[in-house]
Amino acid sequence: PDVGGVDLQLFWILDNIGKSEALVARNGSGINGTADLKGKRVATPFVSTSHFHLLVGLEQVWKINPRDVRILNMQPPQIVAAWQRGDIDAAYVWPPALTEIEKTGKVIADSEAIGRASVPTFDGLVVDRAWAAKNPKFMAAFTTVLAKSYAAYRANPAAWTPDSAQVKSIVKLIGGKPDDVATALTLLTFPTAQEQASLEWLGGGKESGAARAFAASAKFLKDQKQIDKALDDYSAHVTDQYAKAAAK
Repeated sequence: PDVGGVDLQLFWILDNIGKSEALVARNGSGINGTADLKGKRVATPFVSTSHFHLLVGLEQVWKINPRDVRILNMQPPQIVAAWQRGDIDAAYVWPPALTEIEKTGKVIADSEAIGRASVPTFDGLVVDRAWAAKNPKFMAAFTTVLAKSYAAYRANPAAWTPDSAQVKSIVKLIGGKPDDVATALTLLTFPTAQEQASLEWLGGGKESGAARAFAASAKFLKDQKQIDKALDDYSAHVTDQYAKAAAK
């Protein structure tokens, strides 16, 4: 996307949010499945990926009008407090709040399943298109290292324990507790370079998973009055060339 005049391209999917964001129904709420959400109090942090997938799930997957659900804007700590008081019936959120509410609730949907049925939510790496064109050796080396790391994790995820060098490196880079990082890794999915270059993620132009997700996210942000306009086609801001090269 064009951010502040910078022509950015998404070139790598860091992770598919997958099961790390989920919709949980509180025990005793009377919600046994998504069909029971009508009239219930469902909390989520507004203008987040959880809010986005909650609305996509309601409208596109479960065919429920969001106006028939009492959707409440709460930050994760507020969600936990409201949950413990019994003020809300369900919540769509991420760890550590998700981990806490799962203790007295049941997951009825998650971003992996909703993503398969509609568009995925994910974390990704972007680059200034002109800068990438001037630095092809760096882009090739960087994505090759990423591809090798992803392959190593997928080959033996059990090796990434809280006391492993890999998890310690992640903590050094982004903070947090080793135990929490190791748990979070198990909730995310990490597409291989081959998968990234496919239609599911970066390949296929306008029909790529990433371009469709950008278009749906832009519409969501426009509806939430966060941006003034949304494009129909974001394929110019998605490239599979580096993932393709790393997959060889």
